[in-house]
Amino acid sequence: MPKLLQFILYIHVMKIVIIGTGNVANVLGRKIKAAGHTILQVISRNIDHAYTLADMLGAGSNNYFSAVRPDADIYIIAVSDEAIPEIAAQLLIDNGIVVHTAGAVSKNVLERSARSFGVLYPLQSLSAQRESIPEIPFLIDGNTEETMLRIEQFALTLSGRVQYADDEMRQKIHAGAVMTNNFTNFLYTLTNEFCKKENIDFKLLLPLLTETVQRLQYNDPPLLQTGPARRGDMVTIQKHLSILENYPVLHRLYQEFSQLIIDYYGKYNKESIV
Repeated sequence: MPKLLQFILYIHVMKIVIIGTGNVANVLGRKIKAAGHTILQVISRNIDHAYTLADMLGAGSNNYFSAVRPDADIYIIAVSDEAIPEIAAQLLIDNGIVVHTAGAVSKNVLERSARSFGVLYPLQSLSAQRESIPEIPFLIDGNTEETMLRIEQFALTLSGRVQYADDEMRQKIHAGAVMTNNFTNFLYTLTNEFCKKENIDFKLLLPLLTETVQRLQYNDPPLLQTGPARRGDMVTIQKHLSILENYPVLHRLYQEFSQLIIDYYGKYNKESIV
């Protein structure tokens, strides 16, 4: 029997309370249930949302924090970053561990909520509408070694990729996630608008994007850089800039990114593209 499976089977079934009903709460709830844990309760200010998610997870539901079950092992606050302090102020857990799921919020926001507290941050873009659940790496932290061990044990039943990250490291990783995921998706958004206006099928680009992401699993990004800026092809760059003249945001981004790529790779010709 694989060691990881032996380890998971050794961990007893944990009792969980989920606070929140959004994408993260929904996906984590499904994953926690699939891992064999018991979800006691779903808490939300919106009782209809709480009931809907709780019904799917086979749990109880409530919209009052005073009614939170006291017998859970882990209380997961899966809400927006801005809402975490307010919810933390309403929780007073004698036993069990309170965690939040945010990448950019300190664990210490929970210090008055429980004696044991920490972070269970899913490093993934989660959608309640997606039937299949993607691979989810978890970054964890805890206020004591024992708390962190318990969170780690729980996280390992949900994912094979669990890593410790304190507040500072988690902030850095979160910044990296924004740059690699959110910023690139904004480029996709602008390019999609360009394609629609120019009668181009944006989906023609998807195999190219997929191939690049797949290659990143085995190569460092600098080795995969291609394109006119990487080659120092000023003729093609100017042609593209001409095409983008009616798209000022894309024009600016294309110009700035091209110059940055040229500078980064130290091309022999230092000709400016401006």
